[in-house]
Amino acid sequence: MARLDTTATRSDGGDDEGAGPGAGEDRAKPRWRDRIGRWRRGWIVAGFALVLALLLLLHSRIPNQIGNLGSLTQTFLPWFGLAIPVLAACAVLRRSATAVIAVLVPSLVWLNLFGGLVVDKTGGADGLMVVSHNVDADNGDPAATARDLAASGADLIALQELPQDEQSTYEEGLAETYPHHSVLGTVGLWSRYPLKDAEPVDIGMGWTRAMRATVESPEGEVAAYVAHLPSVRVQFRAGFTAGQRDDAADLLGHAIAEEPVARTVLLGDLNGTMNDGALAPLTSQLRSTQGAAGAGFGFSWPAGFPMARIDQILVRDLEPVSSWTLPATGSDHLPVAARVGL
Repeated sequence: MARLDTTATRSDGGDDEGAGPGAGEDRAKPRWRDRIGRWRRGWIVAGFALVLALLLLLHSRIPNQIGNLGSLTQTFLPWFGLAIPVLAACAVLRRSATAVIAVLVPSLVWLNLFGGLVVDKTGGADGLMVVSHNVDADNGDPAATARDLAASGADLIALQELPQDEQSTYEEGLAETYPHHSVLGTVGLWSRYPLKDAEPVDIGMGWTRAMRATVESPEGEVAAYVAHLPSVRVQFRAGFTAGQRDDAADLLGHAIAEEPVARTVLLGDLNGTMNDGALAPLTSQLRSTQGAAGAGFGFSWPAGFPMARIDQILVRDLEPVSSWTLPATGSDHLPVAARVGL
């Protein structure tokens, strides 16, 4: 009786020699030398990279109609760059040439937006030194804050969020160095040089949170504005609520546009960054000292872990020489400082 041959025959004529448990895994593992595969892999990573590039490139077109999403994005825009190394790592792990090239796109856009801030552009120690500081109404040691500010060497100090019951504390702490000062509402200006024409600026708050004065410096007059724009809130139902701040920026921008003194400086807590399109009434006519003559982003808030520069020194017809942040005080904001040429 004939025996049946039960040995299976491979249709490809090959054999199974060396086909161990990991053979299939080796064949499936992405390899850079797989010229076709490296272009076909990583489309999801590439897609995220291109979406990030569009967000960075078109951030000014994000509408504010829904929860002021545009302003919220622009406030923390530099931090979106942290996604770039993550995407780059994913592209390398996938061994995807497509993804690697796609990640280059947001990298170049981010560098175009913020690369200039990373470079140290600070100049010398010449010019008028100005300081702006939101001292925080809940500051636990205003006397120490006043001493720190007096020791800064500034010619002009602008303070915001001054509590009425602590006003005398700041006046006493700054009096010896700054013989000239004016306080209106919750903002104040201290100067080494005479001040005149101090007056409130209406920003639609119902009480004074902005003022202007003329500083009679040895090199000529400078119009100094001190402002604390309304706070913004991030709420689950309402999103980034900034309507009152935006209206105040419009009013302040109108006042500065009509300022007769050419050389003008705005010092204050604007509750917004230079990227925030809602502050265009100010940023379109004034220049940031940090952007022009700073080193790094100059983040000023919150003091414990600064994530955004919402405290600004903006100038017109003045030349920024250098710009930086000062050490923390008892406030939840860092003081910001600059030197400007007259």
